[in-house]
Amino acid sequence: MADKINGIDIRILKLLSRNARLTYKELAEILGTTRQRISRRMDRLERNGVIKKYTVIPDYDALGYVHVILGITLKPSVNIDEIIPALVEDENIKIIQRAIGSHSLVVHIVGPKDMKELERIIAEVSRKIPGIDKLDITFVTETVKFEVL
Repeated sequence: MADKINGIDIRILKLLSRNARLTYKELAEILGTTRQRISRRMDRLERNGVIKKYTVIPDYDALGYVHVILGITLKPSVNIDEIIPALVEDENIKIIQRAIGSHSLVVHIVGPKDMKELERIIAEVSRKIPGIDKLDITFVTETVKFEVL
C-alpha cells in the first residue's frame, strides 16, 4: 500500500464499522474536520483496498434462516487454492476464510431452518472439498457483538 494509515483513518474505520451509513458530513463533524478531508481519505482507503466493501449484517433468524459455520481441517496434501474457486461460486456460502490453527478453512453458510435441506447443503459443500480430514459444524444462535476494528 502506497499511503500510510494514520490515526484519523483508524477512527473513520471504527466509526464506519459501527454505522456504515454515516455521511462524510457526519464523519467530519464527529472527527472535527472537513467533509472534503473525509472525502479524500475515504477515496484513498477505498483505492488502497483498506475498505473492501460496505455491507449489511442481517438478522438471519428473523429472516427464517440459520447461520452455520463449518470448520474444515484439510489433509496436508490438499492444495487449498484449487478448492476455493468452487466454493466462491456456491450461493449458500457467504464467507470463506483461510485459517491457521485447528482449521484450514472456515466456511459460513446461510441456509433454511429445515434440517433435511440444511443437511443436503452441507453435504453438497463437503463434496466440493476433496481431502477433508475433519469437519466441525457450529450453529450460530446469536451475534452478540460484531465489530471489525
